[in-house]
Amino acid sequence: PSTVGALNLVAGNTYGAACTSTEVYCGGGAVGTVTGDPQPTGDKCDTRDHTTIAQGRSVGDLLNSKNVSWGFFQGGFANCKQSHTAVGATPKLDYIPHHQAFQYFASTANPSHVAPTSVQQVGKQGDAANHQYDLSDFWAAVDAGNFPAVNFIKAAGYEDGHPGYSDPLDEQFFVVNFINALERTRFWNDTAVVIAYDDTDGWYDHVMSPIVNQSQTPRDALTGAGLCGSNGAAVPAGQQARCGYGGRMPLLVVSRFARSNFVDGTISDQSSILRLIEDNWQLGRVGGGSTDAYAGTLMNLFSFQGSEAEGGPGKLFLNPCTGERTDDVRALDPTGYTANYSNTCL
Repeated sequence: PSTVGALNLVAGNTYGAACTSTEVYCGGGAVGTVTGDPQPTGDKCDTRDHTTIAQGRSVGDLLNSKNVSWGFFQGGFANCKQSHTAVGATPKLDYIPHHQAFQYFASTANPSHVAPTSVQQVGKQGDAANHQYDLSDFWAAVDAGNFPAVNFIKAAGYEDGHPGYSDPLDEQFFVVNFINALERTRFWNDTAVVIAYDDTDGWYDHVMSPIVNQSQTPRDALTGAGLCGSNGAAVPAGQQARCGYGGRMPLLVVSRFARSNFVDGTISDQSSILRLIEDNWQLGRVGGGSTDAYAGTLMNLFSFQGSEAEGGPGKLFLNPCTGERTDDVRALDPTGYTANYSNTCL
């Protein structure tokens, strides 16, 4: 489920949720493990069952402790009722509450979706928005010369690649336009983009991932009825229902520091991105059973010497409709949006 991936991205842990939703496995306790897609408690855009992370912390807390600027930017955050229809042909609300991981933590939540005080306050600690923003706030801040150090970017629903309401072309259009626009800023030489996904269902993979987290609950069925591995002693810190890893997913690094023509075989997961942030800004670890303690590194995907570090080819612009290389950067939409998207790409 998407919420599980989102929580692992920002906290490396799905345990600690209040037992206020059927999407949380509690086993008789007051807190348990998120196993589905509950929405964050108190979010004004909630439409169904919800929970909050009553125990534990996220990378947002670590970034705040070191006064590192950061933000989570999601399409539709400023207007819960806003929707779009693109190539996928199915109308979809832009904002999806259960994709917004930081809304589950009281220390980083912005349940009323308060806008930032100004573009200069985006990413800053103490502002009313509390690091949770609309996607448009990201570009407004960047255009004003304020680029937060760490940025989590989530496309509006119709462009997030989810089957049923988004199409691969919708997703391509968003990702390509976003990176094209970044490459045209003065910040690109110091930027790395990690493109990640929250789930695949694992239906189409021919290789099973290793069982790093074992679990034995009624919701487990990976290796047998009620089983995700049979060793109860291997359950992390007694936190059941954290079976994993799941099916393999794509992960791409786009940067002038990314190693060219390279595929890394290191075993990693969403919390490997968390570890990358922690290590780069020397934040320490989340703790409390977080998988950041043993997540595989992403550093093999980078090269800080040779042609890549020196700039290499530097920038690669793609056509957002075809995915092909283009040198006509003047024709690219710098904001990643067009009024006639369907007519443009179809």
